[in-house]
Amino acid sequence: MGAPDNEDQNAWEAAATRKTFCVDGDGAGQRLDRWLSEVIGASLSRSRIQSLIRSGSVMGEGRAIVEPRHRIAEGETYTLTVPQAEPAEPEPEAIPLDILYEDEALVVVNKPAGLVVHPAPGNWSGTLVNALLHHCGSSLSGIGGVKRPGIVHRLDRDTSGVMVVAKTDNAHRLLSEAFADHGRSGDLQRAYVAVVWGSPDRMSGTIDAPLGRHAQSRTLRAVVPAGRSDARHAVTRYQVRRRYGADGAGNAFAAQVECRLETGRTHQIRVHMAHIGHPLIGDQDYARAFRTKVNRLPEEIRPIVAAFPRQALHARLLAFRHPESGELMEFVADPPSDMSELTRALDIL
Repeated sequence: MGAPDNEDQNAWEAAATRKTFCVDGDGAGQRLDRWLSEVIGASLSRSRIQSLIRSGSVMGEGRAIVEPRHRIAEGETYTLTVPQAEPAEPEPEAIPLDILYEDEALVVVNKPAGLVVHPAPGNWSGTLVNALLHHCGSSLSGIGGVKRPGIVHRLDRDTSGVMVVAKTDNAHRLLSEAFADHGRSGDLQRAYVAVVWGSPDRMSGTIDAPLGRHAQSRTLRAVVPAGRSDARHAVTRYQVRRRYGADGAGNAFAAQVECRLETGRTHQIRVHMAHIGHPLIGDQDYARAFRTKVNRLPEEIRPIVAAFPRQALHARLLAFRHPESGELMEFVADPPSDMSELTRALDIL
């Protein structure tokens, strides 16, 4: 038996579904999980199928098959039961969202600063996930058997900008693969606008420095030796777009920098820019040594810079291939008003 038609695929995890498949000659000798993945198609990820097998959701020859590696034979029949998607644990909340694009497979949002992406201890409500549960409602078909939005990448709470979120299991799988690949073999692009203290000597450059746990804090990251057990490869490319208060020697009080990620590590841009001596204005974690620098600013702009409440970082551009159509999609969101006010103040330097 072949894969379900499109109508069946859309319903796989929206309600309890039971399908029976018969092994033909092409399937004989294959692993059960691989064969089911082929006959079902892209509507269920292979990892989801493996989970269903282990939970006893596949019956074959009168018994439950619980081993994904089970070898199948021609003429055997297997029944897969996909339970109805469980309600998501986070509660839907009517939080306003800036939706840049939406279809049946995904939604693209312009996340404001201050909005946590995913519920976690200390932030069980008021998150982007809560907002998307309310906004998307029944259009969520289930990610891994749960009616929830599929988070494939994150922005820090105090970083604003463009994010894509999956609405189906298939979109979640394909987008996750694209982000894990960091665009090395595809068309994924991510560009950020940052406002930093000082300015790099060169107008463009690449920061290739592995990141790991910070020695004094489990929530922070630091540049660490490549051989350390927790070291993760991290590469950021930067381009200086504007210098503020530059003198004849090219020194500047601050700069606006575009950063493009070749990897996607926690706090990557923030740590990398601090590593080369130019941390982000407003960064309470990685720019503490620069707090007194604000006292050297002209009095008329000093309060604006001193009061900037977050790291000056905005995800301006996101480009990727649509997981269903293959269309190259590109979304751009200008920096929000707080960053615009900050750069206008720095313009007088």
